[in-house]
Amino acid sequence: MTFNRRQFVQMLILATPAIGSFPKFAYAQTPTGPYSLPPLPYAYDALEPYIDRETMQFHHDKHHQAYVNNLNSALKKYPNLHDQSIEQLILNLDKLPADIRTTVRNNGGGDLNHTMFWQIMSPTGKREPSGQLARAIEAKFGSFDEFKNAFTQAGLKVFGSGWVWLVLDKSANLDIMTTANQDSPLLSGFYPIMGNDVWEHAYYLKYRNLRAEYLKQWWNVVNWDEVSRRYLQAKKAS
Repeated sequence: MTFNRRQFVQMLILATPAIGSFPKFAYAQTPTGPYSLPPLPYAYDALEPYIDRETMQFHHDKHHQAYVNNLNSALKKYPNLHDQSIEQLILNLDKLPADIRTTVRNNGGGDLNHTMFWQIMSPTGKREPSGQLARAIEAKFGSFDEFKNAFTQAGLKVFGSGWVWLVLDKSANLDIMTTANQDSPLLSGFYPIMGNDVWEHAYYLKYRNLRAEYLKQWWNVVNWDEVSRRYLQAKKAS
């Protein structure tokens, strides 16, 4: 049996609850809508000196909160959609009412991307992957250093705002891709294992226009345990 990219991702999400949905607190029902802002899993200053407290506070409390607010606002008149996960909304954009499709793409994507982003960073993580993920990276890219360089270069080439990703394709192989704005790799049939936000609001307060320096320093806060968990469960479900 063969699957197209969308079928592959839907199967992956449905078969793997731990990666197909984020912790329940991330989407608890609230008076203003079906989605809520997940708290950071660490203090605002926990990732210093690589990501500063002020950036984390604005990024999480203002930018991410805005995506959640906009998504809830868009879905107010469509209560039949309130039990849908963010992934389900993104995967079925073409089935959504036309008047909210773009809002869900932008803000649902922003919520989904950022919820993962906070989880795949840590103040106490390992400096590099191990086990199956390390072997898969070496097999695909030649070495961990070559992977880091390819990922960083892809992030540098994103024009304007967007993300750089390590994804799993429909053949369960790793690859690097980029997306514009808040687009999720799910839209292209790829499952996000790890992603770095290269919007200026993710780094400008500390690094100004030096995106290259931000991308370089970001490796110091990657939570490889969480990235590996996502990879292993995605492989298991594929």
